[in-house]
Amino acid sequence: MAEDEKPRRGWIARNMPTREQIAGSRLVRPFGGRVMRSEYWRFTRRSVPRGVAIGLWVGIFALIPGVQIVGSALLSLPFRANIPVAAGMTFLTNPATTPFLIFAALELGSFMGFRTDIASFAALRDSGAGMNEWLSWLFSDAAPALVAGLFLIATAAAIVSYFASILFWRWWIARKWRRRGRPAPARGE
Repeated sequence: MAEDEKPRRGWIARNMPTREQIAGSRLVRPFGGRVMRSEYWRFTRRSVPRGVAIGLWVGIFALIPGVQIVGSALLSLPFRANIPVAAGMTFLTNPATTPFLIFAALELGSFMGFRTDIASFAALRDSGAGMNEWLSWLFSDAAPALVAGLFLIATAAAIVSYFASILFWRWWIARKWRRRGRPAPARGE
C-alpha cells in the first residue's frame, strides 16, 4: 500500500457509517432487513458492475441530487447490485458535468424530432437566469427532448459502464493473482 493511501483509508474508515448506524437510520427502517442483507454490501464480480450501471443510469437520468442516491439504492435491490457502488457512481454527475449532459440531451432530443430551442437554453445559461426562468423554459417546450435525450444517454452510459467494469474487474483480479506469483484461476473454477 502506498504511503499516500494510508491517510485516506483512515479518513474513510473514520467517516464511513457502520452497518449498524445505517440500519438504525429512520430512512432505512421502513425497508427492514432487506436493505441490510450482505449481498448488497459485498464487492463481488456480479454486484459491482450492476452497481456501476445502476448508479450511472440513475445519476444521469435523474439529475436531482437527493433523488439520485436514494433512487440508485432502491433500484439496486431488485437487481442485487452493490448499494455503495451505485450510490457512489451518482456523483459522476455534478455541477461541473450537468450543463454538458443537459446540452447533449437537448441536442439528442432535438435530433430525435422533439421540439426544443437550444438558443434559449444558451441565452438562459449566459444571462444567469433564476430557477423560475429555468423551470418555465423546461416545462414549456424542452421537457420531452430533455427526458428522451437523458434516457438515451443514461442507457448507453449504463451499458458501456457495465461491460467496462466487468473487464476492469477481470484485469484487477488477474493482476492480484500475478502479484501473488500464482496463475489466475480458470474461468470455470
